[in-house]
Amino acid sequence: MTDRRILLVNGPNLNLLGIREPEVYGTETLADVERVTADAAAERGFEVRAVQSNHEGVLIDAIHAAREDCAGIVINPGGLTHTSVVLRDALAGVALPVAEVHISDVSQREPFRHVSYVADVAAVHVVGEGVPGYAAAVRRLIDVITGHAEG
Repeated sequence: MTDRRILLVNGPNLNLLGIREPEVYGTETLADVERVTADAAAERGFEVRAVQSNHEGVLIDAIHAAREDCAGIVINPGGLTHTSVVLRDALAGVALPVAEVHISDVSQREPFRHVSYVADVAAVHVVGEGVPGYAAAVRRLIDVITGHAEG
């Protein structure tokens, strides 16, 4: 395991950031998310490996692989947050610290978005802070990894 690498996972439809519902998700793109995340990690001497997929199995495979060379995972599961027990089980199974991040405030949206299958396996939760929330999630996750603070 590399104690200075974080896996950044973005789920289905997050490749459409900047295009899809800008009134909800803003105009920043997935490339902006990846840059903000990498910059926040670099400030603390960490690197980021990013993966985005619209296919659940690809995300699960990336999470499984993270146990070999990552110290933690930052994840925005997208719609899988509310539907995927197997994604939750993959996160639990690798036994790495997890930060769950959502661009919008899912608690203020449709009722089905109020349930997160990932919440109970995440040490850090950042919700409704837009793309800058990814940087906050990274910083808080690194604190958990390094033992400087708790989620």
